[in-house]
Amino acid sequence: MYPADKIYEEAAFISYYVHWSREEVLELPHRERLRWCREISEINRKVSHEQPEDDIFRI
Repeated sequence: MYPADKIYEEAAFISYYVHWSREEVLELPHRERLRWCREISEINRKVSHEQPEDDIFRI
């Protein structure tokens, strides 16, 4: 089972950046939700010129 604290982290992250509702975010399958987190992180990394290792959603 996926840890609840990680689900909250992913949901909060996506909701903050793309303004989706709680229901919309939680309806996403885990892999898709994580993919959105990675894509948003990549955009933020490029804009702020951070290194890829600073991304908490990278495995």
